Amino acid sequence: MLQPKRTKFRRAQKGKMKGNAQRGNQLAFGSFGIKALEEHWLTGRQIEAARQAVTRHMKREGQLWIRIFPDKPITKKPAEVRMGKGKGAPEGFVAPITPGRIILEAEGVPYEIAKEALRLGAQKLPITTKFIVRRDYVNE
Repeated sequence: MLQPKRTKFRRAQKGKMKGNAQRGNQLAFGSFGIKALEEHWLTGRQIEAARQAVTRHMKREGQLWIRIFPDKPITKKPAEVRMGKGKGAPEGFVAPITPGRIILEAEGVPYEIAKEALRLGAQKLPITTKFIVRRDYVNE
């Protein structure tokens, strides 16, 4: 499961996810990718499930890049605990995703295989995504 080795602070504030992605919104490594169309917190488990689905369909050919990393700690208080008494203990890590953010990129496989593999990976994510292709990609 993806999580940072160490963090500066154990607990983080929620923050706001308004607006579109300012960085990580262009294909940088591969010719194909999936782009988020809405904002959400993605957990390390969800990212790992998508990665497994994509690599299985590509039969470990080509290359896959995960462009997001869950580095925001999420806290939770136990069930049936009264208000007050401070913030809860860290439960896991999430990656905040805003619209336009590239989540996965693939390279080294034909267009049809990449499209189906990334579709299967996108099914594992709780957000709507869009399959994108590099502008200068030539379909051989």
